[in-house]
Amino acid sequence: MLSNQIIQKSLDELKAITKIDLEVYDLEGTKIAGTSSEMEVEPHIIRIFAESAAETQELDNKWFMKVQEEGRDLYVLIASGDQQHAYQVAKIEVSQLEALILAYKEKYDRNNFFQNLILDNLLLVDIYNRAKKLHLDVEAKRIVYLVETKVESEGIVKEMLRSLFSQQTGDFVTSVDERNIVLIKSLRKEDTEEEIQQTAKTIVDMLNSEAMLTVKVAYGTVVGELKDVSKSYKEAKMALDVGKIFYIEKNVIGYEKLGIGRLIYQLPVSLCRMFMNEIFGDNLPDKLDEETQITIHKFFENSLNVSETARQLYIHRNTLVYRIEKLEKETGLDIRNFDDALTFKIALMVVSYLQYLDSRN
Repeated sequence: MLSNQIIQKSLDELKAITKIDLEVYDLEGTKIAGTSSEMEVEPHIIRIFAESAAETQELDNKWFMKVQEEGRDLYVLIASGDQQHAYQVAKIEVSQLEALILAYKEKYDRNNFFQNLILDNLLLVDIYNRAKKLHLDVEAKRIVYLVETKVESEGIVKEMLRSLFSQQTGDFVTSVDERNIVLIKSLRKEDTEEEIQQTAKTIVDMLNSEAMLTVKVAYGTVVGELKDVSKSYKEAKMALDVGKIFYIEKNVIGYEKLGIGRLIYQLPVSLCRMFMNEIFGDNLPDKLDEETQITIHKFFENSLNVSETARQLYIHRNTLVYRIEKLEKETGLDIRNFDDALTFKIALMVVSYLQYLDSRN
């Protein structure tokens, strides 16, 4: 249903062009919008016309017309002024209001459709039937981006995304809740992974610079059929969750870029705890001091190169070796050895995962 403000704007625009006064009433005779405070009609007259079979009627030098949606009466429009001129203007306004009703109904239906689609609330037959009614291509390439904000700013984010991604090009923006906005983007055949990632970066940069919002953007894989959009959404959601656990520093994360983090995220908690106990026993590496953490991460970044790591940390090579040997005494793993380094890297990720689960509980 159209808002009263939209109806009023439509009447005002036509009145400014034609100089004909227009009024809109609901079927009970309550005035919704109008261009003249003097042109009042008794509610019972509106009800009599609304209940009649006539779609158009002239009464007391005014034209009465019904505004309909798919044959169902919604409003009564009244035009007052030069009779022939008023009749033509009333017909135009009825046509305009019915077009607006259809457009807003389709917009609502699309929003409802896509929300149910990503949440897997539709049967396959319903997807194809409703897609046909909404004029949606069922075989276009699409991908889902999930935008998460730190604060509740659903309205701002949706409007900015809609200004950047047009529904006319097949893109659609909807919301999951006040902090999570979904962009279902239509792709061209030639779009590359780099371009898909760049779109995510563009969203982050735009919201950061224009709305001063800190956001994370995750995206799923490309799907070729409308029914698989929910799959891309679930992947984007997983990417967002995994990114918050293992890749905190990143504000853009793709499902196919999750690496070993995705594997750990999908492991049962009991298996994770068993792994940690087998490797470390009671000496879990969950309380490393900041200096040790920085040393380990920098060592891994430099592919276990002692000299380069020492240079970047501005410490003597022997100091770095001392720190590594101290860690070996505490954990039993020498991270200068590739196998031990791999085990320790996985262990740190498992610790992050378990801490994340504990914080949620």
